Amino acid sequence: MRVILSNDHGGIAVREAILSALNTLNAEVYDMGVSSENSVDYPDRAALAASEFLKGGYDFGVLICGTGIGISMAANKIHGIRCALIYDSFSARLAREHNNANFIAFGGRMHYHEPVEDMVRAFAEAKFEGGRHACRVEKIHQLESL
Repeated sequence: MRVILSNDHGGIAVREAILSALNTLNAEVYDMGVSSENSVDYPDRAALAASEFLKGGYDFGVLICGTGIGISMAANKIHGIRCALIYDSFSARLAREHNNANFIAFGGRMHYHEPVEDMVRAFAEAKFEGGRHACRVEKIHQLESL
């Protein structure tokens, strides 16, 4: 499994937990994140990771900013990226199974009611179901041309 990861200065602590979870999954991680609390702009971090992802060869990406909101919004502006801001293992699993998300986002300053590692595992282990969900994902793709 190949995963790309990027974060801004607001996601450093969660970044470490996510790297740990990906390590337990034996994932090869291309870490494009920052490890300093010096301010960087989340749209730049999203664009950097999405551009690399779109070159191919990655299974999914993980993005982190203070809340996860800004970096997921930025990523979703990029053609071909479907980034889900998840908040538990259920939303992580369904982001993949129903929405075929290729990125997930977290908030480094958020308080989750379950370990971030569990959410990463749930997403990584889920598979897109296709079927009735495929036409909905196609409609998302069509929105990219508006």
